[in-house]
Amino acid sequence: MYINDVNIFVYILAAVMGAVAGQFSDLLNYLLPQHKSIFSKENLKEYFKNISPKYILMAIHIIIYVFILYRYGVNDVNTIKYMILTPLLVSAFYIDYKLQIIPNRLTLTIFEIGLLFTFIHGVINLNVAVSMFSGLIAGCLIFLLITVFGGLIFGKETMGFGDVKLVAALGLYFGYQGIIAIAILSFLVAALFSVGLLIVQKIRHKGIIDYIAFGPFIVLAAFIVIFVPLDFLIILPFVIFSFGKYKI
Repeated sequence: MYINDVNIFVYILAAVMGAVAGQFSDLLNYLLPQHKSIFSKENLKEYFKNISPKYILMAIHIIIYVFILYRYGVNDVNTIKYMILTPLLVSAFYIDYKLQIIPNRLTLTIFEIGLLFTFIHGVINLNVAVSMFSGLIAGCLIFLLITVFGGLIFGKETMGFGDVKLVAALGLYFGYQGIIAIAILSFLVAALFSVGLLIVQKIRHKGIIDYIAFGPFIVLAAFIVIFVPLDFLIILPFVIFSFGKYKI
């Protein structure tokens, strides 16, 4: 039996890999905030002694892995690239949401793996590799400028440098067009979330939260770019702001 020209047994294998990746993501969530090595036998023993299987994380990764396989197929290097990236992104989401930090070791790992895949893309198509490096530069510049000018305008930190480093590293995976789409989408998702949060806080008569971690919005935007064709994302703003008058 085949689904989108991929044997059903390959999907089962992807699901198993997703379950393993989900537990690995939880390992990162446990060790990285403590600045502990994930390759230490003592740290691994400590983790497996104190932590039970995280079935929700495993389920999330299974779903993502299956859809990545469906989206890109078996013979596309993007399938492997995004499957490796997924647990790292999920970990960045979780840690930044909980602790308002993105560990440097996590960002550096994303960067190192991105360099490896940039080289692989370069062997296949040099233009793709150039696009990946352009994504690194574009992502860094966009968020660095927002961080610097936001601080000057508002007189306080508007975005952490961890976000800048994360977006720069992701540029190696998505190229300059993809990273621009991620930048726009992350601010759009953050704006929608903030409006919803303000409404809920007003209804419940609670105080306004001063700081919201931006890393989770970057991660959500990255997953949107992984699954939604870039051509569609490029014209989506025209469709939204023309109130449907712009035809796809």
